[in-house]
Amino acid sequence: MRPRSFLLPCAALLIVLAFPAFAAPDEQQLGKAAGYPIGTRANWFFDESVRVGSFSNLDRLLPHYTLKKPVSPQPLRAASTEPEFEYRFENRTLTLDDFLARQRITGLLVIKDGEVLLERYQYHRTASHRFVSHSMAKSIVSLAVGMALAEGKIASLDDAVAKYVPKLAGVPYGETSIRNVLRMSSGVPFSEDYDGNDDLTRFTLVRNAHGSIEALRWFRAREAEQGTRFHYASSETVILAVLLRAVTGTTLSEYLTGRLWQPMGAEADATWIRTTDGTETGSGSFNATLRDYGRLGVLLANDGAVGARQVVPKEYLLEATDWHRHPDAFAPRRATPYFGYGYQFWTFPGEKRRFALLGVYGQSIFVDPELKLVMVITAAAKDASVGKEPFAAERSAVWCGLVGNTEAGRCGAPSARSYRFFVPSRGTHFRTGTTPVAVICAPDTSLICPAGQEPSSTRMRWPNRKLTMSCSRAT
Repeated sequence: MRPRSFLLPCAALLIVLAFPAFAAPDEQQLGKAAGYPIGTRANWFFDESVRVGSFSNLDRLLPHYTLKKPVSPQPLRAASTEPEFEYRFENRTLTLDDFLARQRITGLLVIKDGEVLLERYQYHRTASHRFVSHSMAKSIVSLAVGMALAEGKIASLDDAVAKYVPKLAGVPYGETSIRNVLRMSSGVPFSEDYDGNDDLTRFTLVRNAHGSIEALRWFRAREAEQGTRFHYASSETVILAVLLRAVTGTTLSEYLTGRLWQPMGAEADATWIRTTDGTETGSGSFNATLRDYGRLGVLLANDGAVGARQVVPKEYLLEATDWHRHPDAFAPRRATPYFGYGYQFWTFPGEKRRFALLGVYGQSIFVDPELKLVMVITAAAKDASVGKEPFAAERSAVWCGLVGNTEAGRCGAPSARSYRFFVPSRGTHFRTGTTPVAVICAPDTSLICPAGQEPSSTRMRWPNRKLTMSCSRAT
């Protein structure tokens, strides 16, 4: 069992006038002396000495498609002065300069009501760099599904994928409904541990050698009925990418250039890394400037509209990002111990609709439609899964301050304490109090106990490796 970690209640952000300068953390480990070099095809994802350079120049390393910017970008007006904010974390009052000095942030952008309140870069990155999305791209794929549905290219989300991609007929992924793929609930086992020895690695190798269809056909069994559980798997976004190629007859990049990137008013071209069969990576490897990620966040905060023009179908977007519109298995603290999951979007706990686009190593877009608030973070964190380090908890504390909530849990942060365990199984079952809750999550996972309580027992049962944990009042 790993040491427990604490995520304390958040405080509203305060505005102060001056801000000190801090050195970015771990500059030498991240390649400062070498000018933040770009890695190779073999090491760009794992080697931290090339992480900053690779994550902001991936389209210089790998083949890609380009989403061309429009003739006239949508203006992003800046606040007259850049305020500094304060937030509460680990029982301390901290500033955004502290956040930047403590975490490996390459870019930080805060937008409120369409106005840029704060824009910062570290590690010699600038507004012209295109930062890799990692899995934030999954949400962009979802937007394309919504558009194809509205255009009648997809008749129903309840259709099986194989109806549109006949080469996937007869295998579990092909016989799964589009809706259940969007929720990552095919029931097909898939490990995604970012260690080079997981199903994701094997899937990627087969995909590069034999194409997306063959890689998807590689998985022949279910371990759960489709639609009954959330289980994170990048392969399921690849299904959607293949589906969209089939129904649109073009690349995702071409499809979205005139439907999303240009109507959104991007100020720069975006790129999307393509695979050997001509499909985009889909599950990741989208690249855009920090400000254009901000424009995407503003579009989502405005329920898919730019002025009077509805760019993203509103009803689809509302359904994709509101946990109330999905079965209980996909609700926050049920799908995972923290987030819920919609249609390739992460949903925050709480009654208000707040959601996020997330990628490994800290890539984040947090959106509050009611407040018209957007926070964008690009990063080169130590761990691919940032829940294994303080990054995720501090990021949540900053967000809590931004949304202005002081009550634990109101902004989506776990109330009281979050206890982290290593569980050598993809399927983990939690028992909190007297109510068992089945959760499918990554190997590093958490049990959230109410305020004043802590874990009182843990038991691992073999051979199915089910971990039973419970909370009781702290002594």
